Amino acid sequence: MSDRAIPEETHAMASPATDEPPAVMLACHDLTRVYREGPQDVTVLDGLSLEVRAGERVAVVGSSGSGKTTLLNLLGGLDRPTRGDVRIAGESLLELGSAELGHFRNRRIGFVYQFHHLLAEFTALENVALPLIVRGLRKKAAESRARELLAKVGMAPRADHKPGELSGGERQRVAIARALVTDPSLVLMDEPTGNLDQTTAASILALMDELARTTACAFVVVTHDPALAAHQDRVLKLDGGQLSEQRTGG
Repeated sequence: MSDRAIPEETHAMASPATDEPPAVMLACHDLTRVYREGPQDVTVLDGLSLEVRAGERVAVVGSSGSGKTTLLNLLGGLDRPTRGDVRIAGESLLELGSAELGHFRNRRIGFVYQFHHLLAEFTALENVALPLIVRGLRKKAAESRARELLAKVGMAPRADHKPGELSGGERQRVAIARALVTDPSLVLMDEPTGNLDQTTAASILALMDELARTTACAFVVVTHDPALAAHQDRVLKLDGGQLSEQRTGG
């Protein structure tokens, strides 16, 4: 394991003046995950490969139990593959020690879980600001940035409320703001609009569009929602441990 510091890099963006394609933000090759269940090995992902470029939004669909959440956990460094590699902005997650990996996730990866995982004792504002405070940003600056994101997801009036005082949809919007507050290179989303009404879901899609266009942030979205999947640049189906292209083109 390396002890080197993670560099403070900027997002890789393609120049609008050239025909060069955007940089590859996420790349995985031969990604395999095998679990031991009693006397048997169960292969969930089987030599899967994937590339997602800066500013690209990719939806992953598939039946329950097909391995979508396992894939997200591997892409986010929350689990280790049995075989294969995951690279984000050119950095191999497997080459990072546990402390480095936590540091890297804080700067490069945003997570939106199917269930929000907000801290019950903190307000919405404090939950969103926390990743920046962990990074070392002063509280006042972190909370200022957090208020900007809460406003973008329509939660500014509820910033000082704790999760127990919010509806399920409101908690999910706070979780989305928390994932985006660090300006990540890659955002991983597990059913991000599942608890949102149609109007709020549309506002989240618009925010994703803006971030993909202006910051080169890449998105991988796991969903059962056909409308959410259709809104992405590509739709991939996970089946039999492999990804297949279902649709391209936005």
